[in-house]
Amino acid sequence: MSKHYENFPVASILLPARLRRPVGVVYAFARAADDFADEGDIGDDARLALLDGFRDELDRIAAGTPPQTPLFHDLAEIASRYRLPLQPFYDLLDAFSQDVVKKRYAHFGEVMDYCRRSANPVGLLLLHLYGAATERNIGYSNAICSSLQLINFLQDIAIDYHEKGRIYLPQDEMAKYRIAEAHIARGAGFGQWQPFMHFQIERARKLLQAGAPLGKVLRGRIGLEMRMIVMGGEAILRKLHKSGGDIFQDRPVLKAGDWVFMLYRALRAK
Repeated sequence: MSKHYENFPVASILLPARLRRPVGVVYAFARAADDFADEGDIGDDARLALLDGFRDELDRIAAGTPPQTPLFHDLAEIASRYRLPLQPFYDLLDAFSQDVVKKRYAHFGEVMDYCRRSANPVGLLLLHLYGAATERNIGYSNAICSSLQLINFLQDIAIDYHEKGRIYLPQDEMAKYRIAEAHIARGAGFGQWQPFMHFQIERARKLLQAGAPLGKVLRGRIGLEMRMIVMGGEAILRKLHKSGGDIFQDRPVLKAGDWVFMLYRALRAK
């Protein structure tokens, strides 16, 4: 399964019971579509065809005709019940299709455009499920989701390069710090790697902090869930900073103790 969503909650037990199923359906869609772009030993044309099949199912829902697969029967049901917009689902498919054909990003603007379609739609859909999709909350959510996507990119630099042939780091910033693809291929600390990574980490942290107020705006267990998400991102960034960005020898992961401490902090921060 793709790691793109590992910093997002998946029908967490912290969520109200009534929302676990619809949240699970949203994530099932995102994970399945993401896997089309990443998993298995098939060609690019086959990957794009699978994603087009998902688009066809969305088109059926939009047209009011019955979908042909169980996942989309569930999606049609929750979209109707919670009045979910369909555009975020199309945006996710656009991002995953881009993963198939685009392997390098010239500048940070291109990376953020990808985040806008690969991560932000998930937060938007969750806000609609929560009944909290105000303009202010959407702005907070976009900052959190884009930051989490950037954090995943930093965690997975080696994985993305060696297993998928992708580099999500902005090419112009790599050039500024004299980072070459050969350095990533070698998988060891070198030259300007540490200041380069500290720059990436700090930018992701500022973006995460910009969205953090959402954890207090949302009430009850949903707010607790959001605070846990933000704290998870912060914890990964601290680990990245502590290692000097050495994701080759020390890829950061959240352990049981981290989750306990995060829950303690999240409960106190309400």
